[in-house]
Amino acid sequence: MIREDAAMPTARFCQLIGIPRRTYARWQATARADGPVGKGPWPAPVVDPLEPLAAKYAGDWPAWGHRKIHAMMAVDGHTASPSSVERALRRRDLLQPVDYQGERRELAKARRAAFTAPPTGPCQVWQLDFSEYETLAGGIWRLAGVCDYYSKVEFGWHIAPTCTGADAVAAVQLALAEAERLAGVPLAEHLADPATGDIRKIKLVTDNGAAFKGAVFARFVASRSELLHIRTRRKSPGQNGVRERAFGSLKYEHLYRHEIDTLDDLVREANAYREIFNRVRPHEALGFHRPIEIHHNPTLKPPTKIGNTQPSGQDF
Repeated sequence: MIREDAAMPTARFCQLIGIPRRTYARWQATARADGPVGKGPWPAPVVDPLEPLAAKYAGDWPAWGHRKIHAMMAVDGHTASPSSVERALRRRDLLQPVDYQGERRELAKARRAAFTAPPTGPCQVWQLDFSEYETLAGGIWRLAGVCDYYSKVEFGWHIAPTCTGADAVAAVQLALAEAERLAGVPLAEHLADPATGDIRKIKLVTDNGAAFKGAVFARFVASRSELLHIRTRRKSPGQNGVRERAFGSLKYEHLYRHEIDTLDDLVREANAYREIFNRVRPHEALGFHRPIEIHHNPTLKPPTKIGNTQPSGQDF
């Protein structure tokens, strides 16, 4: 068949010969009606050679949906449409559950609603929180981490058995050091206004946990000219949504898929995933770029329409 020999999609072939796709499908059904299988399976010259490659990527990254798999393949130079990748993965039952993307969209909606004037680049809004993880040996550990709202970069994990003000301070100190390393200059210099020399403060967003309301954390923030602490409205976790979503990715895409017996295992795997999250994993909200790419080149991030909802008592 001409179309199969040319490895041409049906829609393109119908366009070239000037007939509707439904007519072509009807002709095909008529031609196959006397065959042993009846209608189909139809030839798929695009999807057939793509299937094993897409399956390999899905096997390497089993927690990712077909859009991220498509983005990874595109970055590696493999030409295919998202729909072709979706069809290839569907053949092998490798697609994510139906509600996977719906949950992400709901979380994103709540997150966007927290900002009236959205940040326009990295190191303008950071989000900090704790998350709990229990290792197989029975230890319960708290991970404290700061992420950048704009670029989604994870700055590092502080892991301890407690979630005190001192633990929160340790997480922010990790973030300050990593942000300075990425900037290549002292952070105060990076944040200084070129005209006035005034430091543009980073808005550090947290919830209303005891660690963030205590004197230890307050004294630390007051000692850093780069930081302005903002707490979200009570019982509004969506206002810290980037942080919550990234913790979910850490657990469901990585930690829950490994045997985490001890604290050393947890530290090793959490740090391994941070490298994947920042430098390998394509992010749909970033136009399928990696966070580190957006952090270094903010213009790569596609524009986002932000809602008009503003948290009461806070100016974001």
